[in-house]
Amino acid sequence: MAGGNDPRDWMWSDALHMLAQADRLHRQMFRPQASTQGANWEPPVDMLETDDEVLILAALPGVDAQQVQAVIDSGVLVITGVRVLPDELRTATIHRLELPQGRFERRIALPAGRYESVRRTSVNGCLVISLTKSARRGRP
Repeated sequence: MAGGNDPRDWMWSDALHMLAQADRLHRQMFRPQASTQGANWEPPVDMLETDDEVLILAALPGVDAQQVQAVIDSGVLVITGVRVLPDELRTATIHRLELPQGRFERRIALPAGRYESVRRTSVNGCLVISLTKSARRGRP
């Protein structure tokens, strides 16, 4: 087969077109948002429980633990904050942007019980929230 009749030619062209379209959609989806209303994304979390506390680890690289709000509301831990591009990168050419930006919120149902304190620290790019169990656990 010669010229434009070879199926490999149009298949390759279609594949390149679809890859370019997927890349454009990906960039639009993860474009930094200036909006301050509502959350744009949810960080992934792990929840562990020991005899004395409940630990929640949220993947939040580049987010200052002291800038994250963590409150308990009716047995649900609500984590909110904002992840923004560092100022140095605002004028850079972005070749790949996979970490989400903007407002985030995550709601995590907690094990039944009472908690005395909510502490936030940062370890290896994760926000660590420590909820100390109350000695009166389970009592109203």
